[in-house]
Amino acid sequence: MGLPAQVVARYQCSEPVFGVVAPGLLRDALLHMAKENERALRELCDEAGCFKETWIVEFVFLLSEKWNLPESARYQAIEIFERFMLICTQEVSFSAEAEEEENSWVLVKQRIEDTCVLRLVSCIQLASKLSFHYSIVSNTMVLKFLQSLDFSYTTDQLLESELAILKALHFQINVPTPSAYIELLLEVLGHNGCLLPMKQMHDMCQHLLVLTYLLRVSIYSTLLKVSIENTSPNELQLVKFAAVKEDLMLLAVGVIGASAFLLHPEGWNQVAENLIDTTGISMQSIVEIVNAILKHSIDDVVDDC
Repeated sequence: MGLPAQVVARYQCSEPVFGVVAPGLLRDALLHMAKENERALRELCDEAGCFKETWIVEFVFLLSEKWNLPESARYQAIEIFERFMLICTQEVSFSAEAEEEENSWVLVKQRIEDTCVLRLVSCIQLASKLSFHYSIVSNTMVLKFLQSLDFSYTTDQLLESELAILKALHFQINVPTPSAYIELLLEVLGHNGCLLPMKQMHDMCQHLLVLTYLLRVSIYSTLLKVSIENTSPNELQLVKFAAVKEDLMLLAVGVIGASAFLLHPEGWNQVAENLIDTTGISMQSIVEIVNAILKHSIDDVVDDC
């Protein structure tokens, strides 16, 4: 027996389908993701976000586009790479402290930098396997790409790299991404009677999320200065702000709010009130992150639309 036509069509489509999730399931999913976000913020280390630099984001986005990967895989790859590199950094730090030799840190740091491109590509490859019904990045594709950059890795080395990442992360690579939070919140908005066209909203959210990742430094720098009402934050304020930069629920709310303002400014208040009721994030916080996103990305959005 073959699969029903609706099921086949659903898995062949790379676009999310809104308005089909039962209210009970929607509520459970939202609660689960909110708890996951809170847990991640509680366990945040001081170096969080260090491996989401612009060149890393650009590398992942461009290579994912070259290999026709879905949007979710791109953000998954960045999150996998960030978590893996933070673990490597912590291990290197402990090792250097144990040996009490500055040269030890320099050597291990150099080793990490030497394999950075390989690790990045491996994270993209792992992310592609999580969305296997779209497109899987094969070893042949990876080797061909690395050879174009004058790297001479073998298939065994590719497999070893993937395994090293999987082991370091205890095989927990299906990590939350901002795109998942955005899609869930859009589903909730639709369920709560928001009349904005969700397909159009989703397209704009995707565009703004890309820009937010690429303009991450500028956007969060603006948000920090506004939130503390000071253009020169001190070290303690910078440390505390790390949780804001890694808050996926806040990022999703900001992207949705900015998208609603660009597409349907007359319906912005309705969207904002729904987001407040759903997430518990204050109106002030929503306004601040929406303004920061729009300030740095609106020219790009207008040019491309």
